Amino acid sequence: MAIEVRLPTVLRAAASGQANVTVEGETIGEILKALADSYPGLGSQVLSSDGSLHRFVNVYLNDDDVRYLDKLDTKVIEGDVVSILPAVAGGSF
Repeated sequence: MAIEVRLPTVLRAAASGQANVTVEGETIGEILKALADSYPGLGSQVLSSDGSLHRFVNVYLNDDDVRYLDKLDTKVIEGDVVSILPAVAGGSF
């Protein structure tokens, strides 16, 4: 099924400047793999070399962090929206 994926500004260059893309899949893992296949520059920014979710990337299914669901095995249904957000850390005192 076709799922909308929302990309942050920092990842849009790897997706031809698009803020939203549509890919096929039935789980978050399938969605991210399809995204990496369609836009190769995104693959290494979202998934680790072992195929797991990159440590500094947060993926949301609608408003829920997939790390608190079934991670990459989280099921998606028609009308769901996947959002990818880079983790923010650092700063100074």
